[in-house]
Amino acid sequence: MRSPAAGRPGKGIQAMFEFHETDAAPQAIGPYSQAVSIDGWLFTSGQIALDPESGEMESGGFEAQARRVLSNLEKVLASAGCTFSDVTKATVYVTDLADFPKLNVLYGEAMGDHRPARSTVQVTALPKGAMVEIDLVARIPGA
Repeated sequence: MRSPAAGRPGKGIQAMFEFHETDAAPQAIGPYSQAVSIDGWLFTSGQIALDPESGEMESGGFEAQARRVLSNLEKVLASAGCTFSDVTKATVYVTDLADFPKLNVLYGEAMGDHRPARSTVQVTALPKGAMVEIDLVARIPGA
C-alpha cells in the first residue's frame, strides 16, 4: 500500500517521499517504514526473519531465516509494484560468513537470472538475534 508523505511531519525532501507498507511482511519494530520511494527509486528497510503473523523469529537455522527474509522482502517489493527483477542493489548482513554459501544458493533462487549489485558483511549481532538481514534498492517499473 502506498501512502504519500502528506500528513507526516517533515520538511524538504521528506515531503516528496512515498511510504510503502504491507501486512504481508512484518511491521517495523522501530520508528521507520518498511520501504520508502522517491523519484522512482524504492529503498527497503532491512528485513529480518520475523513471521508477519506472529511477529516471532523464524526457527530452523540460517536457511529457514534466509528464506523468510527473502519472502518478507518479496512482499515489501510488491507493495510498491516491484519484484526481485527490479532490484539494483542488495546489502546483506550475516552474523557468520560461514553461512555465505547457503546464502548464495537461496539468494540465487530468489533472484533467478537477475544479478543486481550486492554487498555482504559479517556483523556481530542483528536485531532480535537474527542470523541474516537484507535491505534492497529497486527501480519502480514505469517510473
